[in-house]
Amino acid sequence: MADKPDLLHRPRRFYKAATTAPHEGGFAVLLDGRTPKSPAKAPLVLPTQALAQLVADEWEAQVEVIDSTAMPATRLAFTAIDRIRETRAEVAAEVAAYAGSDLLCYWADHPTPLVERQKRDWGGMLDWARVELGLNLQPVSGVIHTAQPPAALASVEALALTMDDFTLAGVAYGAGLLGSTVLSLALRAGTVTGQRALDLSRLEETFQAETWGQDAEAVARAQALAVEAGVLEQWFAALRR
Repeated sequence: MADKPDLLHRPRRFYKAATTAPHEGGFAVLLDGRTPKSPAKAPLVLPTQALAQLVADEWEAQVEVIDSTAMPATRLAFTAIDRIRETRAEVAAEVAAYAGSDLLCYWADHPTPLVERQKRDWGGMLDWARVELGLNLQPVSGVIHTAQPPAALASVEALALTMDDFTLAGVAYGAGLLGSTVLSLALRAGTVTGQRALDLSRLEETFQAETWGQDAEAVARAQALAVEAGVLEQWFAALRR
């Protein structure tokens, strides 16, 4: 009963089928042959057929009402269409800012098993970023913020500015979701899966749960984050096709 008022405020499904079709150099999502519009009234057109299909599948999955909270790829598409085109410089700066406080750079100083796990797993990702992207971020022990080299942050920002709107939207979203620009860039490259990226972002939390146990709320939160990380993995994979 508690869900009824919320459902009443959501638009009812008004279409029979969600499909895709080529449209002006991209691929449009079609609802009974008509293209839905973004909040800023732009047509829902994606750069690849695979990405358009990912979004269309979310529309097709709606039943009686349209639940936007269950449509992360659609929300991300609207962000790319409405926001990124107008604020590319600002979003690139956001990605660099996440790199400036990247989760992977803040290692614990105890206990030893956690430190060793971070050095192995987080250190491995920082090594990947250095070799593959030329991104040299410096890890520290403890939680006190330590500034990263300006040249490293400038290279992150420059890299972000080379991305198309849909890739940049995904990388910015992933950096926020994971607390790590490095993990978001690795997910974009297909170096890690969405679940692996999430596991790495939750490494310390998982370690604590293994030691002290985990409550139901934490489990539910992890499951919700896994869904979003999985969609982001699909997002980047669809952009590469």
